Amino acid sequence: MTTLFGLSNCDTCKKARKWLDRFGVAYTFVDYRDNRQSPETLLEWKSQLGGWDAMINKSSTTWRTLPPNRKEPASDAEWKLLLKEYPQLIRRPLVISDDGGVSQGFSDNGFKQRFGVGSLG
Repeated sequence: MTTLFGLSNCDTCKKARKWLDRFGVAYTFVDYRDNRQSPETLLEWKSQLGGWDAMINKSSTTWRTLPPNRKEPASDAEWKLLLKEYPQLIRRPLVISDDGGVSQGFSDNGFKQRFGVGSLG
């Protein structure tokens, strides 16, 4: 089953959930804040998504209000600590499919392609 990670109050996550419901895609929703992910899970996501910078929403209010020294983690350990403290920094939604594939973000066409649903165009 597909797992959708995000925040319950995130508009983009709400759109993604409505899309999955509309197209009958079975999924489980996990709120980052309520269910903090293990350091091992964060490392796995990092490796599949192309690095820490690719995982982080640097246009978020949370990121912009971080002290400058927190915006430049120098190691995996520092990144994991930052994301444990501020899970809302993870770009959302983060989608893990049955085959273990990880992707981030939501668009109608992107989800159609990812889940093989509907027509593109």
